[in-house]
Amino acid sequence: MSGDAEDTSPLPERLARAITLGGPIPVSQYMAAANAHYYATRDPLGAGGDFTTAPEISQMFGELIGLWCADLWNRAGRPDVAWAELGPGRGTLAADALRAMAKAEFTPPVHFVETSPTLRAEQAKRVPHATWHDDVEDLPADRPLLIVANEFFDALPIRQLVRARAGWHERLVACQDTMFLPIAGKQVPDEVIPAHLRDAPPGAIIETSPASVGIMRVLAARIVAQGGALLAIDYGYEGPAVGDTLQAVRGHAFANPFEEPGERDLTAHVDFATLGLVGHASGAVASGPVGQGAFLRALGIDARTTALARKEESVHADRDRLVDTMGTLFKVLGLRHAGWPEPAGFA
Repeated sequence: MSGDAEDTSPLPERLARAITLGGPIPVSQYMAAANAHYYATRDPLGAGGDFTTAPEISQMFGELIGLWCADLWNRAGRPDVAWAELGPGRGTLAADALRAMAKAEFTPPVHFVETSPTLRAEQAKRVPHATWHDDVEDLPADRPLLIVANEFFDALPIRQLVRARAGWHERLVACQDTMFLPIAGKQVPDEVIPAHLRDAPPGAIIETSPASVGIMRVLAARIVAQGGALLAIDYGYEGPAVGDTLQAVRGHAFANPFEEPGERDLTAHVDFATLGLVGHASGAVASGPVGQGAFLRALGIDARTTALARKEESVHADRDRLVDTMGTLFKVLGLRHAGWPEPAGFA
């Protein structure tokens, strides 16, 4: 018998041992380990979970995304495409989008990028004919892709750099008496800091997400080579900028991201400017980002609200949450092949 037995001790204990033996770890490594365990072991969505996403608030969200896809596909000449969603949650967005697309005679094969066995089981209840993948690299390579990424990039690991009096340092996670806490690590060269941010005051934090950049680079290259488009929706900003956006949510309330790793959702705001630049550098055409509220209004959410309100008055509150409460913080970025038409919602 070769190899060591799998360590089944709780994640905090495993992380604590690793840090004790090897020293503090980067925030990105801590976040990756925590979220991998978190999403693999539960369904975090809905009233009984830790948070609620836009598709769970109202069917209107998924329906409008589906119509956005169908409209773009139709104006592109109705090519033979594959439809893909990254991190599809319970499959709610996909089910609503596919229902709306079918009414527009658009019924593409469905592909999900999802690693959580728990969430794959939920997705299979709503979209049983989907094909699942562990990685974006495994998406079909023989046809154009229409890709949706709603609240996907925010859960990818981030790197944090913190300003000290003597310069910028990598932010690491240490462990003391079973308690995790952020500390400043080795100093990094000033050249890695955007010029306009180098003189930020001590304590300032800059975030980057190499994982997000890597995935966007792969997706943009696929779109350039195969055709198609991508729609990314998330909370975020147009950076680079100074700010600590790493946060944890548990039971629909904010929590300490350095407590109980693996038992709460860790996220960070998405730098949409960087993602757009990555797409552009790969040869794709970027649209936006624009606020989610403006995007949904342009797609017709007000008319859809009026139609649904005839049966359920509470739909107005759902519309207000999607358009007003989430409408500015959440942003939408489009990426497309240069030969594809300008997508709706970005004018």
